[in-house]
Amino acid sequence: MIKLEEIKFDCKYFRAGIPCKPNKEHNVDCNNCDFYSKIGKRILIIKLGAMGDVIRTTPLAVKYKNLYPDCHISWITLSPDVLPKENIDSIYSWNETSIFTLSNKKFDIAINLDKEEEACILLKKVKAKEKYGFIWENNHIAAATPAAEHKLITGFFDHISQKNTKHYLQEIFEICHLEFNDEPYLLNYNKTLAEEWKNKFKEISKGKTIVGLNTGCGNRWLTRLWPEDKWIELINLLQHSGYFPIVLGGPQEDERNKFLSSKTVAYYPGIFSLEEFFAITDACEIVVTQVSMMMHIAVALQKKMILMNNIFNKHEFYLYGKGVIIEPETGCDCFYGNTCKREKTCMHDIKAETVFNEIKKLT
Repeated sequence: MIKLEEIKFDCKYFRAGIPCKPNKEHNVDCNNCDFYSKIGKRILIIKLGAMGDVIRTTPLAVKYKNLYPDCHISWITLSPDVLPKENIDSIYSWNETSIFTLSNKKFDIAINLDKEEEACILLKKVKAKEKYGFIWENNHIAAATPAAEHKLITGFFDHISQKNTKHYLQEIFEICHLEFNDEPYLLNYNKTLAEEWKNKFKEISKGKTIVGLNTGCGNRWLTRLWPEDKWIELINLLQHSGYFPIVLGGPQEDERNKFLSSKTVAYYPGIFSLEEFFAITDACEIVVTQVSMMMHIAVALQKKMILMNNIFNKHEFYLYGKGVIIEPETGCDCFYGNTCKREKTCMHDIKAETVFNEIKKLT
């Protein structure tokens, strides 16, 4: 019988108090196992935030897996469903049990990229040889290393943020003392389901180019919203030119999308689960969206994209050479604002014809 001191606790297959996968499948133990794989660096990523922000942080996991192929990555988040288990070794939902567990583990590298107090405090409590990002010091948020100071300061002051020319990926890689080299996004999506939707769209579109129109933008910054009459005009331009437009969104956009579909006969598939929504997006050839979660989903799925932006610094976005950013010609007066000084928001100044012309260039 194997002795306790012979157990390889540093194996990537070790699962605490239950049998490991090699034991379950091959009836082996640590003394007669060919599957032993020693864990190298243990890395923790704290990224709770909005689902889109979690998705656009995943290139860090790609980078670390390239640098340290035998590393073990743990990630704590409010959006565990978007993280692929084949790339992230341990995924934790933000709750008391996860916080307690991680606070009592040891890591080689721990990273926090959220500015919320609870995330900064967790990085402070975690035991790690190296800490990067935002931490809690002297009863306030601070930079774990000087590399995080730039991102902190741009977050404190609008007039400095407006002058920033670094995109988000460049910023977070620098915070982690790394160099960004076009590492891709990761996304947990059902490829089989995506193929089913591709086949369905291929049949109903009769070979036309499928353009997914994401009509919503969430409630946090409603000044991002492109008006319905512009969507209708764009849909008509697409339909008259032989494209197959599909209106997309979640429960918030359901009423709007039903209205747009009724006015234009654009195809509206309805409301689906997140898994299904990812698959539907993957079945589109081009995506049109305001700055929203859809932007990050489209980037992760490597889709051609038209991104409409007004209230954010356009330099923040990195589309991997597959997208075009369109902004109001009249500029924007409400940087990171949810109210507008104008009678009509500047999003009214983005013309449907401008968007349509950019779609034609991407086709």
